[in-house]
Amino acid sequence: METGEFRKDVDRAIATGDASGAARMLASAWELNPGSALAGFVASRYDRIAGRLDLLKQRWAILRSFTVEPVVPILKAGAYAGGVALETLLGEFNAYAQEILDPASALYHFQPDVAVLAVQTRDVAPGLWRGESAADDVLSRFGDWIGSFRKYCKAALIVHSLEVPAVPRAGILDAQREDNAAEAIQRINRGLRTLAGEHRGVYILDYDALVARYGRESWGDARKWLTVRLPVASANLPHLAREWLRFLHPLAGKVAKCVVVDLDNTLWGGVIGEDGIDGIRLGAEYPGAAFQELQRALLDLKRRGILLAVCSKNNPADAMEALSGHPGMVLQLGDFAAMRINWSEKAQNLREIAAELNIGLDTIAFLDDNPVERQHVRDQAPEAIAIHLPEDPMGYAQAVRDCPWFERLTLSEEDRQRGEYYAAQRARVELERGVTSKEDFYRGLEQVAEISPVNARTLARVSQLTQKTNQFNLTTRRYTEQQIAEMAASPACRVWSLRLKDRYADNGLIGVAIARMDGEVCEIDSFLMSCRVIGRTVETALLAHLAADARQQGAKFLQGWSLRTKKNAPAREFYRDHSFEIAEQTAEGVLWKLDLQEKQIRTPEWIKVV
Repeated sequence: METGEFRKDVDRAIATGDASGAARMLASAWELNPGSALAGFVASRYDRIAGRLDLLKQRWAILRSFTVEPVVPILKAGAYAGGVALETLLGEFNAYAQEILDPASALYHFQPDVAVLAVQTRDVAPGLWRGESAADDVLSRFGDWIGSFRKYCKAALIVHSLEVPAVPRAGILDAQREDNAAEAIQRINRGLRTLAGEHRGVYILDYDALVARYGRESWGDARKWLTVRLPVASANLPHLAREWLRFLHPLAGKVAKCVVVDLDNTLWGGVIGEDGIDGIRLGAEYPGAAFQELQRALLDLKRRGILLAVCSKNNPADAMEALSGHPGMVLQLGDFAAMRINWSEKAQNLREIAAELNIGLDTIAFLDDNPVERQHVRDQAPEAIAIHLPEDPMGYAQAVRDCPWFERLTLSEEDRQRGEYYAAQRARVELERGVTSKEDFYRGLEQVAEISPVNARTLARVSQLTQKTNQFNLTTRRYTEQQIAEMAASPACRVWSLRLKDRYADNGLIGVAIARMDGEVCEIDSFLMSCRVIGRTVETALLAHLAADARQQGAKFLQGWSLRTKKNAPAREFYRDHSFEIAEQTAEGVLWKLDLQEKQIRTPEWIKVV
């Protein structure tokens, strides 16, 4: 992939106007070799075609106490491959404190979406690094920086923890002391986690764990540190970039909602149709242990709220026997929200799974040991996320754990219960099949909608929904927790959350509406609903509540934009369907307006609103 011929192919595609083809080649090459050697080429070629691709834009400010310039091209290339066009601002060398504390600094003028505070122990606590002092004021300084940043900026902030020196200054005597440097640094890191918990949108990157994972003694390069103030060895630069990317994906909403997994030689070793249930490799010993470890990694994803599904070319009876009866199975049948076990093309099966789960194809990750099947999915269902797996099954679990598409920065109750929601959805489908009309189906659901102003308990989930809801989302505006909190505190603004229960389950918090009063007009800034409940008329109940609240505040008109995206087709006619009229039309979308004095939106009689 690094050959001159590959680069010529990419440049040829760009020259002929085939931006999508060039992007596919670049993404494939990056998947196989995500490192410094290819980063500059990948980033520069994406720069040329970014305007012709459907990329999300993000602005990152990197505040640092050391040289990070060689990491940035790797970060940008990885972001591009994940569908994000990244604009970066590098803070001045070792000037992070001044930049954070000065409200007129270039940092705040840049208006970042995300800022990274990348400082190392030897810079922020040199005495502690040298084993000379406990540096008791370190946490206080971090507190000042974080507090000032949050005062002047709404962006997310990622703070590096401090790393422990590779070699203790006092030798083995260090371990005999309670006040050794390592313990002091860990105490500071625990304090950093506490500080982050006191501020919205502040997250800790465990830099000490990152260094330890790749070896403290081999992480740095003393010569590079002394000559160019680069404390990271060349071989480890991609590891730092990937750690930043693990934060970029959830912050940008580039996350997978479901992982669809193959069976033969993926979830277990061998081919069930040929080897039989007793012949497949799945157990506590090698080689079956590798497949058990993958299943444990998938179970960890389920606990994060990521759905699991099966897509396998197989005889259904053979596959189900292994899934339900093999003693080595870590995953159980109930862990899977959907299954396609047949001989159909996998790209088509992925589309069907997306439709069944009512999620976008671009939120489905595909896990298959066969590179041919992965390439077929890339060609026939390019929106899906085909995860690269190494040839050795011993690396499967780590590939899943390293994948940034599965990262989460917060975990709501809805995330933990998502598997149960889809089990309840299957019961709803059975109800719908047994009734003769939509109205009877709606009544049979016995829906109760709880509409409430956002509060401290629901703030994280409300922000999460704005970040990742695409299909039923009128404006697709993304907001951090800090931004939501500030809007909720404004007298002119209303931020509503909607929780839905029915006879089968508590669906959790599934809707958000944000509205602003401006004289006689109440403008809907955001209106969105989880894909799980689209088509159950609960969106009408929330709109009726907005209209009633606006009227009560003295508004004569309710208006809102419908901004067109590639993914929000289910929401485009929402305002028209509720008697709004077109007030303005642009290339980006339509402004819809409703006269509250002449028209009324009624809550469907089969929904009880609390």
